[in-house]
Amino acid sequence: MKRLLLILITCQLSLTTALAQGKEGPFRAYLYNNEYEVFLNINLYDEDIEVPGQELYGPLPGYLGKKHNSFCWVITAAEVKGKTATLSLINDYGSEDLTATLTQQNDSTYILKQEKGSTLKVPKNSKWQKLPKTLELKRQKE
Repeated sequence: MKRLLLILITCQLSLTTALAQGKEGPFRAYLYNNEYEVFLNINLYDEDIEVPGQELYGPLPGYLGKKHNSFCWVITAAEVKGKTATLSLINDYGSEDLTATLTQQNDSTYILKQEKGSTLKVPKNSKWQKLPKTLELKRQKE
């Protein structure tokens, strides 16, 4: 009887740990690219990210932002399959949209690849800077 109870407790702890790790998975992160000074703030599981200063959008899967600027690309939908997530984004004016994939390469490196739609552009020195079709991002410690 003690053995059965020990097995049940072990299974319960394993299940609880697995569920907790799912909530802290690879697509709950703050990712950054130093060269272009852009970041992704995402939680593709709970979709509870709010864009600072733009709370009107409500909770979202995340957004792509630019350091020292309030402009952003809002993630309106996300679908996670293994180590790749498909993202639907719109700019904060609502005038452009695109589909991109975000793939985890390892624990700290992710690749954002623009698939179709508009080109990702962010403000830089009062002009628009196009981001490359494939952009490497690094996970930042929270």
